[in-house]
Amino acid sequence: MSSHFLDRYGRSKSLCHMLPARLKLLLTLAVVLTGALVPIEFWPVHGILASLVFAGHTLARIPIVYLVRRLSIFLPMVVLLSISLPAFEGFASASGWRLMAAILVRSTLAFIATLWLVNVMPFDQLLVTMRKMWVPDVLVAMLSFMYRYIFVLWDELDKMRTARRARSFGGGGRWLHWKTSVQLIGMLLIRALQRAERVHGAMLSRGWDGRVRTLE
Repeated sequence: MSSHFLDRYGRSKSLCHMLPARLKLLLTLAVVLTGALVPIEFWPVHGILASLVFAGHTLARIPIVYLVRRLSIFLPMVVLLSISLPAFEGFASASGWRLMAAILVRSTLAFIATLWLVNVMPFDQLLVTMRKMWVPDVLVAMLSFMYRYIFVLWDELDKMRTARRARSFGGGGRWLHWKTSVQLIGMLLIRALQRAERVHGAMLSRGWDGRVRTLE
C-alpha cells in the first residue's frame, strides 16, 4: 500500500498548497461548522459552500476522478444510515425525510471539505498544526496511530486475501465468496485487536505517556 494513500496530493504545488497551514485548517473548520449550523431549509447556503469546496479542489489540482471514487465509497454508507430515519418514523413523515436530507448534505459537505484538507497538506503537517492549535493530545495521538497503522492493516488484509485465493484457487460461487469475505473480516478484526494489544504493551514499556512528540 502506498504511503500516500490518504494524502496522495498533499505534497503537490498549487495555490492551495502554499496557503499557511493554520489558515487551511481554519477554512475547513469554518465550512464544516457553517454547514452543520445552517438549517437544511437554507439549501442555497449549502450549495454555495459546496461550490467553494469544489473550487478549492480545482485550484489544488485534485483530479475529479479521485473525488468521485472517494464519494462512491462514502455515499452508499451514508445513504444506508440516513434512510433508517424515514423508515423508522414512517415514509409519510416529512420530518424523517428532512433529517435524512440534513444528514446527507452535511456529511457529504464535511467529507469533501476534509478530503480537500488532507490533500493540500501532508498528514504529518496536519497533526503538528492541530497540536499548535491546542487540539487535545489524545485526539492527535489517535489520528497519528490511525495514519500509521492503516497501512499495516491493509497489508494484513492483502496477505489474507492472497491466502484465501491460494486455498480456493479463485473458484467457488457467489455465496462462497460472500461467506469467505465475512470470515475474512472477522479474522482481520481479531488480528487487529491482538496487534493493538501488543503495540500498546510495547509502547508502555518504552515510556509512552499519551503524547505524540515530533521533530519540527
